[in-house]
Amino acid sequence: MARPFPDHSLQTLIDVVTRSAFGMSMHEIEAVLPLPPNRRTLQRWLTALVTDKKLVRVGKGRAVRYRAIETAGSEELFAHSPEPPVYGLPLSEPARQIAAHVRQAIQQRRPVGYRREFLDDYQPNRTHYLPAAMRAELSSLGSLSNEEPAGTFARRLAHRLLIDLSWNSSRLEGNTYSLLETERLIAEGQIASGKNSLDAQMILNHKQAIEFLIDSAAEIEFNRYTIFNLHALLSDNLLPDLQAVGRLRSISVGIGHTTFMPLEGPQRIEECFEQLLHKAAEIQDPFEQAFFALVHLPYLQAFEDVNKRVSRLAANIPLIKNNLCPLSFVDVPRDDYVSALLGVYELNRIELLRDVFAWAYRRSCERYSAVRQTLGEPDPLRLRYRQFVMDAIARVVRDRLDKKNAVSLIHTLAVDQIPTADRDRFIEIVEAELISLHEGSIARFRLRPSEFQAWRAGWH
Repeated sequence: MARPFPDHSLQTLIDVVTRSAFGMSMHEIEAVLPLPPNRRTLQRWLTALVTDKKLVRVGKGRAVRYRAIETAGSEELFAHSPEPPVYGLPLSEPARQIAAHVRQAIQQRRPVGYRREFLDDYQPNRTHYLPAAMRAELSSLGSLSNEEPAGTFARRLAHRLLIDLSWNSSRLEGNTYSLLETERLIAEGQIASGKNSLDAQMILNHKQAIEFLIDSAAEIEFNRYTIFNLHALLSDNLLPDLQAVGRLRSISVGIGHTTFMPLEGPQRIEECFEQLLHKAAEIQDPFEQAFFALVHLPYLQAFEDVNKRVSRLAANIPLIKNNLCPLSFVDVPRDDYVSALLGVYELNRIELLRDVFAWAYRRSCERYSAVRQTLGEPDPLRLRYRQFVMDAIARVVRDRLDKKNAVSLIHTLAVDQIPTADRDRFIEIVEAELISLHEGSIARFRLRPSEFQAWRAGWH
């Protein structure tokens, strides 16, 4: 005869699962049970509770989760999200423990404030959030060439990056645009019908901010100019107070679905922001630098809003500057990303966000590997005269020149600006760019869809 299950243990198990509105995996349950039994026993207990209709089992295979009956349909945190919660990323045991904590009901989590020691304790190039083996792996996956000018790789896949990063970063904020709708908005300026205008503004702001990073690759750093301008571009027309755009906050802010209370006081925010920038700028490894930005920019909440968006694009600064594969957050489940940030906010623990970051970067490298294989060696003359080419294309389009007048202008610019030995090749490059120019490539030349359409009508 099978030994009966202890009632007090089953009730403890029910209580633990009930605390989470999102349900819990077996790993998460083991992490928070006071005295967890062995895996086989825990499985039998859970099966018995499901049979007795005291818990609900959802999902299949590794995605199986258990929920209390009364909370089985509750997902308040994701009520505004276009995608259901996904629990699919491979997580380390420390990351699972963090996930188990932050997915408890908010009443079960202790209120906490900003801890400056978390920032103080980080010593650039001595403290490492990313283990050496992980940094080496990501470098091997993402490396292209350090001999080319900063931003070369990002510029060569600019159109794809504009769409991928704009959509995925916006999606992580709950934006409702689909990938195709995002592509049409970026390439053609076409706003999707029935969508919130704020969603379109968010995506277009991302486009402008990414173009800023790519076009200013040689100048961007972890400094006030770069971060403030990233915030200004990302928050354009989204904040009620125009004075808050591109400036540190002077008011208190709150964050939903967390017990974390951000730092208060303009002077203290200013001090911590300067300290954050100084430490970030000193970090030598580009992946450690990127991850540091993902951790500490949202944690400080230096701006009234848009802090997470700033951190995701700022994480690409060292990657773009070092001609590494950019981080586009493709396929990152929103739930895992949110939980990872909550782990930073409430526990000052980075393991879950680290797992998300490493997975996301590997996925981005897979995304762009085919592009990298077909890039070939860059044309050195094209690199040397890149700005002259961009200026010539932009002038032809903005002046709405037809083919005859465009040829005349290009020859004039070549004589005025390009050495004799390179003029014919320069003219060939500019004319080839004009012939192949289309709505999906105009971002490289800082042209708007309306300018392109007006020029194209006369060109053809």
